[in-house]
Amino acid sequence: MRSIAFENSSALGEWHVVTPEYPPQTGGVSDYARLIADGLAADGCVVQVWCPSLRDGDGDRSVVEPSPPRVHVRRELGRFSPGDLRRAGLLLDARPGPRRLLVQYVPHGYGYRSANVAFCAWLLKRARVAGDRVEVVIHEPFLEFARWSWKRNAAAAAHRVMAAMLLLAARRVWVTTPAWGELLRPYALGRPVDFRWLPAPSTVPVLEDAALTSDVRGRYSVAAAGASLVVGHFGTYSAHVFELLEQTLPALLARRPEVSALLMGRGSAEARARLIELHPELGARLHATGQLPPRELSAHLAACDLMLQPFPDGVSCRRTSVMAALAHELPVATTRGRFTEPLWAESRAVALAPAGDTAALTDTAARLLADGRARASLARAGRSLYRAKFDVSNIVAALRGGDSPGRVGASLLTEEVKA
Repeated sequence: MRSIAFENSSALGEWHVVTPEYPPQTGGVSDYARLIADGLAADGCVVQVWCPSLRDGDGDRSVVEPSPPRVHVRRELGRFSPGDLRRAGLLLDARPGPRRLLVQYVPHGYGYRSANVAFCAWLLKRARVAGDRVEVVIHEPFLEFARWSWKRNAAAAAHRVMAAMLLLAARRVWVTTPAWGELLRPYALGRPVDFRWLPAPSTVPVLEDAALTSDVRGRYSVAAAGASLVVGHFGTYSAHVFELLEQTLPALLARRPEVSALLMGRGSAEARARLIELHPELGARLHATGQLPPRELSAHLAACDLMLQPFPDGVSCRRTSVMAALAHELPVATTRGRFTEPLWAESRAVALAPAGDTAALTDTAARLLADGRARASLARAGRSLYRAKFDVSNIVAALRGGDSPGRVGASLLTEEVKA
């Protein structure tokens, strides 16, 4: 009966979003937290955002849009030290209860070399002593163990201790892909845990600007080749993704002389430089933007004819780069791997090649570049899937307690998943 009273309390109209980064700090979790805070505020909630203090180099503050009136950014978590956490706890205690904490969780986000056990202990205390309702959004659960690094294995072990503490603290655990629920379930140690699916929406707003998009397209297309096309990639260029791009893009451009490539996102300039070092012949046809403000990024995405988004573990509902492409109604060629949910094949919203099979991915992308009708059909299917399952309005509805038409927010298996 206590949970029913808790849900009906008017104080739950105020949300406390706890996040390791928030604009102008850059990163996927930062963008996601801003999107969720703004979405909850637009739905009538008051949102207190608890985040770390700003440091030198934490993004360009002049390009950050002001927060909506109901969103209050409180940079009281400092560097997530025990003293910072105690101070934030006292400030939280001053807010009306019962308090609802929505924690954006990546183990490496809270400092202390990704092993901040004290942060998880603080959340457990907030739940058990202060009486807060703690809900956790799992963006990444923990590192995998590896034979080649004792340091990595020490961090991986600490992450599992942290995960067990989080599951003790949490009333509900939101996972951006169902695979995270499967990985986390053993660390509930036999207790029932309410795992819920909350896919990541696009963090790039669709800002239709035909003139700017046309200018971008003219800047990067291969004018000398006649009916030129632009293939794009948006991401952060991790070592594993770069390896897949290095094996795919040069072969694709060699087969399609009318195609140029546009790399977007943080790390794209460095990735371009490395690709040109390995493949000097690509110099005139391979471009990079670096990190862009939202309006320009939206125009650069819209200028692409096809998005090439390979992942070593496969596309999944946590990939905000793919969500950005779908939201912009762009056809996507990507990979199917161990974390790929069935809906991607069932919806036919993206073109899939087996993860690791770069020849198959190259063939898939080349066929799409040769067939405008197939690209248009794929783009429409992707946009339809995005509206049905991934739009931020669905995410906010799930957080507030109502499942979307696409069952976003539904329990992963049954009404309550038993660990």
